[in-house]
Amino acid sequence: MEISADKFLEKSREVFEEIRQVRRHLHENPELSFEEFETSLYLKNKLKELKIAHFACGNTGIVAEIGEGAFSIALRADMDALPIEERNEVSYKSKNKGVMHACGHDVHSACLLGALMILKDFKEQIPGKIRAIFQPGEEKLPGGALEMIEQGALESEGLLGIIALHVFPDLPANHLGFRSGKYMASADEIYIRIEGKGGHGATPHLCADPITAAAGLINELQKIVSRKAPPTIPTVLTFGKIYSEGGATNIIPSTVFLEGTLRTLDEEWRNRAQELLRSICQHMAKASETNIDCKIIKGYPSLLNHPELTDNCRFSAEKLLGKTQVHDLPLRLSAEDFAWYAQKIPACFFRLGTGNPEEGIHHSVHTPFFDIDEQALIPGAASMAYFAYRQLLQKHLSTS
Repeated sequence: MEISADKFLEKSREVFEEIRQVRRHLHENPELSFEEFETSLYLKNKLKELKIAHFACGNTGIVAEIGEGAFSIALRADMDALPIEERNEVSYKSKNKGVMHACGHDVHSACLLGALMILKDFKEQIPGKIRAIFQPGEEKLPGGALEMIEQGALESEGLLGIIALHVFPDLPANHLGFRSGKYMASADEIYIRIEGKGGHGATPHLCADPITAAAGLINELQKIVSRKAPPTIPTVLTFGKIYSEGGATNIIPSTVFLEGTLRTLDEEWRNRAQELLRSICQHMAKASETNIDCKIIKGYPSLLNHPELTDNCRFSAEKLLGKTQVHDLPLRLSAEDFAWYAQKIPACFFRLGTGNPEEGIHHSVHTPFFDIDEQALIPGAASMAYFAYRQLLQKHLSTS
C-alpha cells in the first residue's frame, strides 16, 4: 500500500525540533571547504544514534544507506561554509570567526538527515535503497562532488538518479521551485597578469603602461559577450578584482592583475569563449607592448536537470504541498558542483523556499545577514524523503 504524502509531512513535523537543533548546531560551527572534519564527525555520530548504516567517502564526505532492493535513488547535501563574518544576532550565530553558513549548507545537511529520520520509520515499505550523500567542498573548485564520485558515492546497484535541494530566500517557507532542462551555468575562473614597464607618471612615453592595457583589455573582452556570444545563449563575463604591484598617483606600475569569472549555459560555446579570451589577451599584449599571461581554471559544468526525473519530483511536490506552493524557476547564471553528478546520472536540483519578509528574513545567500525561516525545514526534509520514495515506488510498479 502506498504511503501518502501527508504521512511524510506528518512525520517531518514530528522530528522538526530535532532537525532544527541539527541545523543550529551546524550553523554555530561552520567549517570551510574540505575542512569539514567536526561537521563530518557530528553527522556520523547522529547517524550512529539513528542506527543508520554509513561509511566515510574521501576525507570528510559521508554516504549513508537505508533499505534494500534492486534499485536505488541518491539524495545529496553539501556541508561546507563560506569565509564570511556573520552579522546576525541570533542564539545560533557562528562561533567561528570569519566563517559562516551563508549559503544554507547547514540547512541542506539538516534536511537530508531529517529525510533519513523519516525514511527510517517507513523502511519496511520502501521498495528499494536510498543512498544519502553528505558532500564536502561545494564552494571551492574543483568541487567536492568530483571527489565523492571518484570515491564511489554513485556506486549503488540500479541507481536511478540523484536529487538535491538548495535554499532560496526569494520563495517563502513551505514553497518549492523547479526547472526542467538547463538551469544553472558553468563557472570558470580567470586570472590575468599584465607585465609592462613601470616608471614616472610624467613620462608615460618611456613606459609600457599595464594600467591602460588592463583598461583596454577589459573593454575588448566584454565584446565576447556583446558581439560574439550567440544571443540565445546566456553568457556573463565579470571581472571582480583588479590590482597592481606598486604604483601611485605619479608612478606607473610594472604589473597589473585581473581576476574574473566566465559563465554560460552551453558547453560548446563555453570552450569557444575561452579561446576568444586567450586570443584577445595575445592581441592586446602586442598592441600595448606588454606581456599578458591568461590563466583559465575550468570550473563546474552547466547544470542540466533531467526532464523526466524533474517532472516526477515536481508532480510529487504538488501532492506534498499543493500546486499553489510549487513554482517555475528562471534560468540562473550562478553555478553548482551538483552539475558533476548530473553528467553521470539523471539529476534533479530544486529550490526550497526559506524567506519570510515579515520577520525580516529576506537577505540573499553569500551575505553576512543570510538566515532562514526554520519552518522551511519541515517541507525540506519531507520533500527529499518523499521524492526518493516516489521514484523507487514508480520503478517497482513498472517492473512488477
